Amino acid sequence: MTFTPTRAVLIATLAAGALFTTACTTMDDMGGASAPDATVMVGGAAMYPDRNIVQNAVNSADHTTLVAAVTAAGLVETLSGPGPFTVFAPTDAAFARLPAGTVESLVQPANRATLTKILTAHVVAGRVSAADVVAAIQAGGGRAALTTVSGDTLVATLDGGSVILTDEKGGRARVTQADVFQSNGVIHVTDAVSLPN
Repeated sequence: MTFTPTRAVLIATLAAGALFTTACTTMDDMGGASAPDATVMVGGAAMYPDRNIVQNAVNSADHTTLVAAVTAAGLVETLSGPGPFTVFAPTDAAFARLPAGTVESLVQPANRATLTKILTAHVVAGRVSAADVVAAIQAGGGRAALTTVSGDTLVATLDGGSVILTDEKGGRARVTQADVFQSNGVIHVTDAVSLPN
C-alpha cells in the first residue's frame, strides 16, 4: 500500500521537517495507543492535543536538534499550519549518531535546501496513526511504501512487533514511540535519522 501526498498538501507541507515532538506509546502495543485527545509526556513536557506541532515541540527536551533544524530550514510557519502532517521524528540521540559535523554543516544557510529535503523526508501528508501503518504493512504482505512530502519513500515493515522504516539509502529507523496527536497531525518518534536519495 502506498500513501501519496496530494499536490496541495505537498506544497503546504514543504516545511514538514516537523521532525520534532514525539509519541509515547510503542507500536509494539497498539492496544495502549494514545487517544487523539490524550495529553502525553515527551521529553519531559506535556504534549497537548489542542496545540500544533511547533507549539508542542519547542518544549520537548528530546528534540532540541530537530527544533533547531526546522528553524534553520525556515519550516516553522508551515508546521504551525493546518496540515495534517504525520511526522517520523528522530530524537537528539538519533541526530548525534550522524557523522561528526553533519548537523552543524546542515544548519548553515548555504545548506538550507539539503536540510529541507532531509526534514521533509520524514513527513507524510495526512494523519496516519500507528494502527494505519500496521494495517498498511499487513495489507501489503509485510511491507508498506510511505511516500514522503519530499517525494522519497520510506518502506515500513514489522520486526518483532516494532515498526521499522527503511530509507532509500538502506538506513533503518525503529519507531520507539507512536501516536502523539497534535491539532495538526501526529508524531511517531524514531531512533535514527532517515536520509533521502
